[in-house]
Amino acid sequence: MAVAAALTALVAVLGMSTVLGSYGRRRTVRTTSDFLVASRGVTPLWNASAIGSEYISAAAFLGTAGLVLAHGADMLWLPLGATAGYVLLLALVTAPLRRSGAYTISDFAEWRLGSRAVRHTVSCCVLFIGWFYLLPQFQGAGVTLRVLTGAPVWAGWAVVVGVVLVLVVSGGMRSITAVQAAQFWVKLVAVAIPAVALLSLWHLDGGADPTAGAAPAFERPTTVRVQTGVTVEVPAEVRIAVNGTVDGHSHDGDRHLLTPGRHQVAAGTVLAFPAGAQVPHVEHLPVQDGGTWAMPNGSSVEHGLYGTYSALLGVLLGTMGLPHILMRFYTNTCGRAARRTAAMVPALLALFYVFPALYGALGRLYTPELLMTGDTDATILMLPQRVLPGAAGAVLTGLVAAGAFAAFISTSCGLVVAIAGTASQFLPKGGVASFRVGAVFALAVPMLLVPGLDSRGAGALVTLALTVSACSLCPLLLLGIWWRGLTAAGAGAGLAVGGGLAVVAGLATLFAGPRTGWPAAILTQPTLVVAPAAAAVMVGVSLLTRRHVPRRADRALARLHLPEEIVPR
Repeated sequence: MAVAAALTALVAVLGMSTVLGSYGRRRTVRTTSDFLVASRGVTPLWNASAIGSEYISAAAFLGTAGLVLAHGADMLWLPLGATAGYVLLLALVTAPLRRSGAYTISDFAEWRLGSRAVRHTVSCCVLFIGWFYLLPQFQGAGVTLRVLTGAPVWAGWAVVVGVVLVLVVSGGMRSITAVQAAQFWVKLVAVAIPAVALLSLWHLDGGADPTAGAAPAFERPTTVRVQTGVTVEVPAEVRIAVNGTVDGHSHDGDRHLLTPGRHQVAAGTVLAFPAGAQVPHVEHLPVQDGGTWAMPNGSSVEHGLYGTYSALLGVLLGTMGLPHILMRFYTNTCGRAARRTAAMVPALLALFYVFPALYGALGRLYTPELLMTGDTDATILMLPQRVLPGAAGAVLTGLVAAGAFAAFISTSCGLVVAIAGTASQFLPKGGVASFRVGAVFALAVPMLLVPGLDSRGAGALVTLALTVSACSLCPLLLLGIWWRGLTAAGAGAGLAVGGGLAVVAGLATLFAGPRTGWPAAILTQPTLVVAPAAAAVMVGVSLLTRRHVPRRADRALARLHLPEEIVPR
């Protein structure tokens, strides 16, 4: 029943996306302006809804609940940082960037500094930010279809890639704006209604406190199927029934004693735990009692205080430099409309972020086995059926599935438009044809990377993109908009240092990073170290090359900060 509901929801979302995409293309789409900025004709509320939809990605819809389940109150800083980032964006970036007249951040960099080299460096940063941000969308789609229908992981990737490619190639920004704006409200409804229903059932069930007691335990006899091979940390001795392979030894339903410590569980193994057994945790997740789980800056990870501050700074500053979000402010009719749009976005995000944390807390009570399999992103997907078996739970599952795929599709559309607009500038002809080639290129690279990813959650993956943004485009935008003395040499050096180190750290974290100690903490969350270094390099090199401040710097800053009616052109 849940499978049928999930497939019905998927078909409904795909149908809605197709219809709304056609509605967005009701006027002819021929020019680069149509594809990149929807001819600058989007109203503030419509644009704010589309921006909110782009930002509520797999990380927000699935990842936040999973992170709260695994790490507890530490993770509540992330939605706070995401929302606060838009306040800074409103105060410091939106209207000036809109007045620049540029279509992309690369255009802005060349217009402000008069350097093709800086433009190309910015373009490289945009590409990596977009690719890192697409990874959790694909992974989230694969997890969602696998958990709800049993389909292979690649099926979820294929659905998202196919829909996004059709929407973007056919109409660009004009086509996806209507889709994204409507999907924000779909996602809000899809997360709010099940949350209210589950909270009501939790209250009727006695309202057990997820912050009480020791480490999570199975309240009833529970069977766990391990989809991919994992190494788990067993907190207490337990005798279980095993059908599969544990620590290299095969079992055929016989009883097996798991001693405290690490154990390897092969893919496809089925483990049956008795009621009251403490839940084993996949090796990269902490085993926490209720008090530690509920305490901000607790002992959920090594060097937790550094990690929390660095992650918060990365989300806060990274939001200011996300290319697919910044492109949205070019679509407004004027700078005043861009400011109104930016003012609405924090309110919409704050409304949404009330709910994912509730799913994480309920998951600690009802789906603790996800801490063992590592599929913490599945928390929000599994809770409706776990709390409310039967037809009602299937309906809520379908609603959640609809919201999840709306998240994957809307965010991926915005990212592909941003990457395609940037990549097309490297092609000789330019124009709409090059934009379409760029869209294919934008989707191809992450499709090659995503099969090699481990069980890392969507929230952890999206911080890689935010880190690159915080360490490269954010300092460029702030200094380029507010400081006359920025030079091309300074901007290029800062981008190379900040963006380069952030990209290297991201790739090392994905494929070869150390697992413990300060090296792992800094590689996983480098913003607190790299972002100040990038800004310092930009300022220092600019001061050393102050004779090369662009001659048109004064005119450029006047255009950025004066009202559009009197701005010099």
